[in-house]
Amino acid sequence: MKFNPHDYQRYAIGYILSHPVTAAILDMGLGKTAITLTAIDLLLNDCFEVRKVLIVAPLRVASTTWPDEIKKWDHLSDLRYSVVVGTPKERIAALKADADIYIINRENLPWLVGKSGIPLNFDMAVLDELSSFKANSQRTKAFLKLRPHLKRVVGLTGTPSSNGLMDLFWEFRCLDMGERLGRFIGQYRLKYFTPGRRNGNIVYSYNLLPGAEDEIYDAISDITVSMKAADHLQMPELISTEYHVYLSEKELEHYDELKKDLILQSPEGEVTAANAAALSSKLSQMANGAVYSDGSEPVHIHNHKLDALEDIIEATNGKPVLVAYWFKHDLVRITERLTRLKIPHEQISTPESIDRWNNGEVPVALIHPASAGHGLNLQSGGSTIVWFGLTWSLELYQQTNARLWRQGQTSKTVVVQHIIAKDTIDERIMKALSEKDNTQQSLIDAVKAVL
Repeated sequence: MKFNPHDYQRYAIGYILSHPVTAAILDMGLGKTAITLTAIDLLLNDCFEVRKVLIVAPLRVASTTWPDEIKKWDHLSDLRYSVVVGTPKERIAALKADADIYIINRENLPWLVGKSGIPLNFDMAVLDELSSFKANSQRTKAFLKLRPHLKRVVGLTGTPSSNGLMDLFWEFRCLDMGERLGRFIGQYRLKYFTPGRRNGNIVYSYNLLPGAEDEIYDAISDITVSMKAADHLQMPELISTEYHVYLSEKELEHYDELKKDLILQSPEGEVTAANAAALSSKLSQMANGAVYSDGSEPVHIHNHKLDALEDIIEATNGKPVLVAYWFKHDLVRITERLTRLKIPHEQISTPESIDRWNNGEVPVALIHPASAGHGLNLQSGGSTIVWFGLTWSLELYQQTNARLWRQGQTSKTVVVQHIIAKDTIDERIMKALSEKDNTQQSLIDAVKAVL
């Protein structure tokens, strides 16, 4: 296929060429893979600035998306690539292959740096989903060992600060080795933040100092290009709505009992929450309609969300619906309800299921954000997504919505429907997602490229 880049794509390609270190904050649907590969091709074959490129990506994206993009475009036909996944023996063979680009999943980056025994003579690296390089992770430590040997680095993400500006430190530490935000997280905190919630010497959260947000944006602006899809594409209208369900008085009593005492007695088993994180998970499960007991068996609480989902599917009048679930018992209960209603459905988990959805063969598809957030094109199959259970992760939330709300969507509107249990943790999660998005939007706006 012939590549006819949009103006914004030409700009982004030129930016990567002119900046040895690039943080590319490109919104979902802007074609960041094609942009990056085009820049790599020019650096390899026109500028002769690099010889060997390492691409680090999520497993599914490394295995399929990057290779598919190389094969898709005519101008990339000369690029030789090797996919470094599979068993250690298969990975070694892939690294020894004669190629220009080596594509590895991020989980295997520590193995590559520490155990492969292969000379790490890469002179350029691309970190796809830069936001996954977080504090003290093995992949971050491994890349920091590799970074001094690289002449060029590109970090790609659509969600750079999904949990606040503290996230940026490690991302930019990987890119510029601490030149802009400092080499040590303690220095970064001291310069831009003040302790927030704490217990003695233990600090649980940090708040930005006055003026610190603009200072951070200014510090990284010289290597950062940011673009939003809505500014450059004819995107469909995005409609976000909430469908509220109401727990009965007795159900709310059970919910409040667990929240207050961290323990719930049920005829089906005892449910305890050992800490705040576990409590959050238990409360989310209860809001969805069931909760795992200490014996790992689901305890039924209510069917309100299942009833709401049934109403939503009926109201779509046969239009395909993508349903995002979070817990395994959500999947089981949704599947049982759809089977009883004789509504054809399928879990999106394989390339074949993706094809069936995109071909219009699946009226209701079930998707888990953690396994299908990145790298999947589902816009051909429908334009409605229903969040049966919510996630605290802004990145997974936005990426999952972007499977439908993206370039190539033929519908004029994309509907994102959230089933919210009133007076439960669902409302807090929705608020948190909104507040995190505001912080992230400030970052994106601060460094947005003006074409």
